[in-house]
This record gives sequence, C-alpha cells and structure tokens, in this order.
Amino acid sequence: MQIITVESKQQLLDAFHVRENVFIKEQGVSAEIEHDEHDQTAIHLVGYLDKQPIATGRIRIIDQAGKIERVSVMKDYRGNNFGQQLMIAMEQVLLKHELKKAKLNAQTHALRFYHGLGYQTTSAPFYEAGIEHVAMEKKLIK
Repeated sequence: MQIITVESKQQLLDAFHVRENVFIKEQGVSAEIEHDEHDQTAIHLVGYLDKQPIATGRIRIIDQAGKIERVSVMKDYRGNNFGQQLMIAMEQVLLKHELKKAKLNAQTHALRFYHGLGYQTTSAPFYEAGIEHVAMEKKLIK
C-alpha cells in the first residue's frame, strides 16, 4: 500500500470515499457527524492499493499532541496489516511535527488492534456517534 499525505482535492475526495464507505454505509454514522469543520484544517492521509483508495485517517494537532481520527480501512482489505501501516505513517507525521504524544478515541471493538500498536486506554467507555469508544494515548519515540 502506498500512503500519502493529502495534497490535492482529488486525494481528499479519495479519503472521504473510504470514510463514507466505512463509517456512513457500513457503521450507519450520519454524514452530518462524519464530515465536520475539522476536515478543512486536519492533515489527511490516504492509502492506495493498485491506485484505489483503501485506507485513510486524519490528524489534528491539539495541545502539543497529535489527535488521530477517522482511521478506516475498506472492509475487503482488512486483516492485511493496512491499518497498522496507516497508523505507523500517521505516527511518523506526528514525529515530523515534533510531537511526542498521540491520542485517539478508539471504537471498543478495535481495542486489541490499538493495544498491539502500543496505545494505552485512558478513559472509561463513552459513546460517540452512537458507537462505544475509549480514549487512548501513546508516547512517541523517534
């Protein structure tokens, strides 16, 4: 998978295509919640396989930490380490911005995935967009 930082309108549309398939169509999140004001200012990454967008995520820098959001891999491509590759690429972006901590809100069904990448749970479960989540953090090391 080739992972790039979004630089064009088409690349952003490709990232949105993945999110719409995963969050809106598959998980039933409303488009009004999925697309928010942070889409305009966030750093977006998109992963391509055979020139097709299959994975995406976005980063916001908040209080000297990188907040990783909207991490998603198209259903047919899960289980092939594409999510792990995407997360490593996102952490590399955070390190380039000299950030030492990554934060995210993980859907609880994905806890094993994030724990395997070194993230620690930092909150009790809560609901976001009608889906159970927990807050997680990881200290980043160059």
